[in-house]
Amino acid sequence: MEELEFVNLVIVAGAAFTAPFVLGLAPALRIPAVVLEIVVGIVIGPAGLGWVEVDAPVEVLALVGLAFLLFLAGLEIEVDRLRGRVLGITLAGFGLSFAIALAVGGALSATGIIDSPLLVAIILCATSLGIVVPVLKDQMQIGSSFGQLVIAAATIADFGAVILLSIFFSREGAGVGAQLVLLGAFALAALLGALAIAGVEHSMRIRATLLRLQDTTSQIRVRAAFVLMVGFVALAQGLGLEVILGSFAAGVILTIVDRDRAMTHPDFRRKLEAAGFGFFIPVFFVTSGLRFDLDALFASTSAMVQVPLFLAALLFVRGVPALLYRPLIGGRQTAVSGLLQATSLPFIVAAAMIGLELGQLDEATAAALISAGLLSVLIFPALSLSLLQRKADKAPAAAPGMRLGPGM
Repeated sequence: MEELEFVNLVIVAGAAFTAPFVLGLAPALRIPAVVLEIVVGIVIGPAGLGWVEVDAPVEVLALVGLAFLLFLAGLEIEVDRLRGRVLGITLAGFGLSFAIALAVGGALSATGIIDSPLLVAIILCATSLGIVVPVLKDQMQIGSSFGQLVIAAATIADFGAVILLSIFFSREGAGVGAQLVLLGAFALAALLGALAIAGVEHSMRIRATLLRLQDTTSQIRVRAAFVLMVGFVALAQGLGLEVILGSFAAGVILTIVDRDRAMTHPDFRRKLEAAGFGFFIPVFFVTSGLRFDLDALFASTSAMVQVPLFLAALLFVRGVPALLYRPLIGGRQTAVSGLLQATSLPFIVAAAMIGLELGQLDEATAAALISAGLLSVLIFPALSLSLLQRKADKAPAAAPGMRLGPGM
């Protein structure tokens, strides 16, 4: 067996520490830490200084970081709020977004810029839930009605795009019918898993054991969460579905069945966030920067021209549907919602790689899409933070009333 080396991982871990620390030293810089993590990854990676490459330890931990990112995003969903008007308006927003994306993809195909309008449409209608959640969390908006509306919209967009990609562009070569069957099997497994966990939670003996061991060196609830996350990731992968679908489903299941956390284990979520945001997730973001291919971008003039075009398409496809939220949250927060919805990178990277493997995208188009996604992460969250900060500066001590209502 080849001996593993950890030099690259040490540099990646150092970069993951440096990015938020630098931002902490310069609080006037209103950019999310994940943005700087990606930029630092580009600088130290093969496209920049060449100090680091993605070897086996970095690859594995980055994959765990991606899974953990979506797992924690699933934990943030307040299922009770994802109903009624919120659910209806976010579903309508995604439907409108996909319709606009199909029109944009058709127009780009007609002009000869792209060859696969459906794949590009699916790529354009996604949102990086894993980036939206940290931005809202840092601004203490994660539990607000506004924050939950944005998370709901990002959730539907992100996983609507994952499902559409799985159905129409399977790396396993399965047809649409077969993919629908696999998705149904995964949904059934998720339902059975949720019922099984809920049943176990009703056992007084098991509950007492969990309570006794949760704050010891066993950290039994944290271990159980890892088992749940890895189990659903393995299930999704085994069915030929995307890994992020499994990890997000695990987080949502835990949210649904874990109803007594405030009384019996108030520190459980904090422990999971410490493990995820403390190490695994920043490794994923730094690694995303390491994988960025500047050579493929600058080797083609057409790719460079496509970058601002795809960036504008992202903003148009995902920003315009946010206008549906205006009656609920007002003009400024509608603009913030549109900017956050237009932020997308991890899904673009994954989908572009699939497109390259299937021959649906050429290298120039893939590089341009990824570059546009990177710019969306660099620009749109920073603008949204600026708008949120202005609102916070002007707001009175009492938070402004959100018009979603408790029953929405």
